Amino acid sequence: MKKMTILAFLGLGFFAFSQDVKNLPDKGKQKTALIVPTGQAELDAKKKAAEEKAKLPKPYDPKADAQADINKLVAQAKKEGKNIMIQAGGNWCIWCLRFNEFVQKTPELKQIVDKNYLYYHLNFSPDNKNEKVFAQYDNPGDKFGYPVFIILDKNGKMIKVQQSDVLEEGKGYSKEKVKEFFNTWTPKG
Repeated sequence: MKKMTILAFLGLGFFAFSQDVKNLPDKGKQKTALIVPTGQAELDAKKKAAEEKAKLPKPYDPKADAQADINKLVAQAKKEGKNIMIQAGGNWCIWCLRFNEFVQKTPELKQIVDKNYLYYHLNFSPDNKNEKVFAQYDNPGDKFGYPVFIILDKNGKMIKVQQSDVLEEGKGYSKEKVKEFFNTWTPKG
């Protein structure tokens, strides 16, 4: 009985302390509102991310005819013996923009890409979801989020879909993981 009383007391105590409730007067009537504190750190992080996103290049073109662009890349890939790296995402996606910037500003990665791939930024946004194009590749963004990478061989055959979170490190990307990913799917890989 003593254990039951202690457990009941602890349970009620936990419940009472887990609720951050404040009574607010409303013309003589009492209303109870749940107060959800928004931390200053969270607001600062959102502001910093918005500032970062504003500074990064926007490689996705919602007005592009993605299917026509990819068809041209396949013809070019056949001539050059390269694979096609499709980075699917949008200018709204901070991780998409970070990846693009990371590859462009890391000479070792840019060299691997330039030597082995034709690179394309496939837009997914409210302006243009490119539903028919994504359907050809089994809608990988729905499964993995964005960015997601679709690798085509020189004939346009899909050979790999890669989610991006396994390439992340902290608030960016791991040079070694991205390098391994790129090197694994080169035409000779």
